Amino acid sequence: MKKVIITTFAALMLFACQNEQSESTNSESMAASRRGCATQEVLEAQLKADPMLAIKMNEIEAFTAKHSVGNFTGRLVNGKIEIPVVVNVLYRTSAQNISDAQIQSQIDVLNKDFNALNSDYNNVPALFSGVKANVGITFVLDQIIRKSTTKSSWGTNDAMKKTAQGGIAPTSPTTKLNIWTCTIGGGILGYAQFPGGASSTDGVVIDPRYFGLSGTANAPFNLGRTATHEVGHWMNLRHIWGDATCGSDLVADTPTHNEENYGVPAYPHYSTCSGTPVEMTMNYMDYVDDKAMYMFSTGQKNRIAAIFTSGGARASFAQ
Repeated sequence: MKKVIITTFAALMLFACQNEQSESTNSESMAASRRGCATQEVLEAQLKADPMLAIKMNEIEAFTAKHSVGNFTGRLVNGKIEIPVVVNVLYRTSAQNISDAQIQSQIDVLNKDFNALNSDYNNVPALFSGVKANVGITFVLDQIIRKSTTKSSWGTNDAMKKTAQGGIAPTSPTTKLNIWTCTIGGGILGYAQFPGGASSTDGVVIDPRYFGLSGTANAPFNLGRTATHEVGHWMNLRHIWGDATCGSDLVADTPTHNEENYGVPAYPHYSTCSGTPVEMTMNYMDYVDDKAMYMFSTGQKNRIAAIFTSGGARASFAQ
């Protein structure tokens, strides 16, 4: 069992998943080959914008520790929380103006991954079969908003979410999940905002080259798992290695990892961290390729449930 430690740093982790290419790489012409994270950059920007964020997110962690029981409360559709999704498409080229079909394919992936309907779910090793989980949340495409832009890249300062900076403001962010698809730059795949941040910037950002199953989607990130990973963050899940050597993701049933894993690790992949020899590399919150991630754990499901229960940070989505 992991010791759950609530720290300001852990409570403030905001994620910008990116590959670790050289700075000279042209981010528009070359797709990512390795998943990574520019966490500190986004964290510092959020802290400057909202000095109260640390307090808010520590309060969320305290609530989560008391309410991680795996039971959703509030308005349910067919026994599940149903989340409307608004996809905001910012494009400079016709390729970036991704099709309705590509967008729907991403919604379909989210529905499979969060309901244990993904075809690779049965690949979970026997060691972890007792904790693999059906999160039980569904997603419905509510609206697609498109806007042409002259920007070649948007960065990670949330400019794509601000009309004054040429972006698209979120639609009803307290009741709808907003996803922006745009070229972020710097090799970045996508990033998400944790519960507790400003509603004006709430949601997920994903580069069109790693969005959905068709069209512009590029291997090895062409199975829609970047969105699964980022929506996991939006639902308050941390990276499985806790963004530190042998760190904690604040979930008891995920093994402690040495660090992030890349590519397609051979199983079993051993950790040298105390008490947890085999890592759960196939978890959606690691950094492996799309085809190598295919499970959430029961502890992660319970952590997600806490934010949607009455009094939780995203309870408005279940009202």
